[in-house]
Amino acid sequence: MNFEILIPITLFVCIVYAIKAVVDARVRKQMVDSNGSQDLVRSMLEGEEIRRRHGSLRWGVTLVALAIGFGLVQASGWDEVNPGVIAILVGATGLGNLAYYLMARKLG
Repeated sequence: MNFEILIPITLFVCIVYAIKAVVDARVRKQMVDSNGSQDLVRSMLEGEEIRRRHGSLRWGVTLVALAIGFGLVQASGWDEVNPGVIAILVGATGLGNLAYYLMARKLG
């Protein structure tokens, strides 16, 4: 594996994530400093927390479904990429998203 390619990609992802974290913190600080209604600020922060949890749930369910798909590909003994392998992985991703949708409906 070429780690020479992986290092700049990882650096870029880290920089983007750091910028996002700083911007999010600044927006929160401005909301608190704006002397707006405490109920409005609280409801916005709670809504953001719910979206973050749902995002984590979605990624978790989707990645578990993909792992099952990769496990099926490995168990089938397929060594090269063909339409069957792609179908299993895309189907696993779709099933993961559908499972997330059903879980999110039950949660709220």
